[in-house]
Amino acid sequence: MLKNTKSSYGVVAILLHWLMAVMVIGLFGLGLYMVELTYYDSWYKGSLDLHKSVGITLVALLIFRFAWRALGRQPEPVAGSSKALNNVAHTVHIFLYLLLSVIVISGYLISTADGRAIEVFTLFSIPAIDFSVANQADIAGKVHYYVACSLIGLVVLHALGALKHHFIDKDKTLVRMIKPQKDD
Repeated sequence: MLKNTKSSYGVVAILLHWLMAVMVIGLFGLGLYMVELTYYDSWYKGSLDLHKSVGITLVALLIFRFAWRALGRQPEPVAGSSKALNNVAHTVHIFLYLLLSVIVISGYLISTADGRAIEVFTLFSIPAIDFSVANQADIAGKVHYYVACSLIGLVVLHALGALKHHFIDKDKTLVRMIKPQKDD
């Protein structure tokens, strides 16, 4: 079951969800570690290169996820869930996508502020745009940090909501994001 159905997420949506979740949490942890490094630390350049490369990979997955979502169907809310909570969940998802978009744009603006391209796993480069503003790296860096912290807060809220559905409501909200379910 690759595609979503009316009651379940398909394998593609599930893999995208969990792969991106691991990447976002990993990038956040790596980002917190990186800001503590000095220029002379042995892993300073390596951590930056890894963060940028994984970040560009996240951009590609985010674009694919937007396309997959736009072209496919979305499962209906779980039976018995309240309309108000469904609206909250929908709003949280919109903010997750919005924050992810701002993070990748600000990350790009940090990385290309000096006019250099971004090397992606030494396989190819993403060119810098011929545009910059005064203190671009600093401004984009602050945006990147605060939006990343906001994203992680929202991810925690999202995870707590999924756990509430599973352990308190005892519905299939979390289960259908772990493995595809047959339509009822």
